Amino acid sequence: MTLRGAVYGITASAIWGGMYVVSDVVLGTIPPFALLTLRLLLGGLALLPFVLPLLLSASTPRPTVREVVRLMSVGVLGFGISLGAQFIGTDLSTAINGTLITSASPAFIVLFGMLILGERLTAASAAAVSLATLGVIVIVNPEAISFSADSALGDLALAFAALTWGLYSVLVRLVSRHFDTLLVTLVAFVGGLLLTVPAAFIELQMRPVGEITPLVVLGVLYLGLVSTAAAMWLWNRAFALVSASTASLFFFAQPLVGALLSAVLLGQQMTPALWVGAALIVAGVLVALVSPAEGARQRFARLLRYNADETASS
Repeated sequence: MTLRGAVYGITASAIWGGMYVVSDVVLGTIPPFALLTLRLLLGGLALLPFVLPLLLSASTPRPTVREVVRLMSVGVLGFGISLGAQFIGTDLSTAINGTLITSASPAFIVLFGMLILGERLTAASAAAVSLATLGVIVIVNPEAISFSADSALGDLALAFAALTWGLYSVLVRLVSRHFDTLLVTLVAFVGGLLLTVPAAFIELQMRPVGEITPLVVLGVLYLGLVSTAAAMWLWNRAFALVSASTASLFFFAQPLVGALLSAVLLGQQMTPALWVGAALIVAGVLVALVSPAEGARQRFARLLRYNADETASS
């Protein structure tokens, strides 16, 4: 379960790391909230054919109206408020500030995991998050960071985005306990649209869409189908399979892949700092995955399930 959750979470973050190269092209034509709305619509349409058979199946738990409202509220938080704040912060601040500030999300995930899920912070988890955070700082290069008055509002929005994404990720683990991850993700998309659609409508009055080229169309399709439908499902699934403190480490693949793609596709230099930062991030993830405490908990859980099955069959 831990290995599968790691594959899901790291793949999702890797997709998001590559997303920024595509977003740079598309955002020059389509405003942020309009693009986010398109992403959620395309993502929802892509997931719908997989969710419908689940709803028609008698064995699939169906959420009540109250539970649907809860799932949609989680979507409003993650896909409306958090991603909206990230767009605003990126627009008002700098990309390098955004990379550093949003890397605080794993720390918030660990915090909310303790407060909401009652997860215990182990020494291994703390060391893993610290190592990976240090890796991001090394990659970003603190000398290039500027927390000036001009970017203060944007930096505050980015910090709020990091906090709310941490809260969203933990709440997804909470609601995924009883329902299929595909269903949870689709309903969350609908919740996000409740906020992004009116925001996009207001935004388009001030900033209309530019010329739509084939490259822009391909970019929108990639952002909607791959980085939204596929990656969001993978991220939600990762949090359904492993503890929040462990899953938080997978987020660090995002800045790492972004830096590597910038070097490969944009011609930026592969500096020693990039290699050192990458090694620290990988070390942090490995510490979390091979934690003896985590392994002991999983073995104990398997033993309990085995005993329960034996009791039921006897």
